[in-house]
Amino acid sequence: MLQAKKLCMRYDDKLALKDLSFSVAPGEVFCLLGQNGAGKTTTINIFLGLIEPTSGEALINDASVVNNKAARNSIAYIPEIVQLYGNLSGLENLDFFSRLAGFVYTKEELTGFLQRANLQENEHSNKLSTYSKGMRQKVGIAVALAKNASYILMDEPTSGLDPKASVEFAKTCKELSASGVGIFMATHDIFNAVNIGSRIGIMKEGALIHVAETDKINAQELQDLYIKTI
Repeated sequence: MLQAKKLCMRYDDKLALKDLSFSVAPGEVFCLLGQNGAGKTTTINIFLGLIEPTSGEALINDASVVNNKAARNSIAYIPEIVQLYGNLSGLENLDFFSRLAGFVYTKEELTGFLQRANLQENEHSNKLSTYSKGMRQKVGIAVALAKNASYILMDEPTSGLDPKASVEFAKTCKELSASGVGIFMATHDIFNAVNIGSRIGIMKEGALIHVAETDKINAQELQDLYIKTI
């Protein structure tokens, strides 16, 4: 389980996170809504080990991520803009980043990861410079699969996607969830949060104000609650 336990993060005189607690179980999709500056990206950066919390704990399977590479190896990260090498193909990027993580796969195995990420096979050998944002995301998801990540952290993954790419992204997330991968998603996208998520949290000024289960709330109700909260 991925857990935040009373996380606090202070920058000088500003408290960016205030006793933030939540959990993400295997196969669960937890979507976190909030305005810019609410603390979503700070939370992700703590789990990635990029910053240490002022207090509280960020845990992966009961192990703290602070100075713990083994714990962080259980997670993968997909940012808003996936950083890959434009002069390499999707297959070559996947092979390169898999090797960086210590995994060596055959071409058939690499192709299988890209197929699981729903990247069309006729695109596997094309250069990343020709890929759309949605296609680059699929390679990022394939890298997470190749890394055998138990949890995937996503920061605004649907920003800038066209409707078709957004639908494909939702399909991939549901397939990942069904396979037991836990997903923590920071987003502004209320519709996709309801469509993809198992639970949704709403943050304001570093604190988790509301948590709702998606089978008990629709997009309009969530939008009304979100606007009322912020």
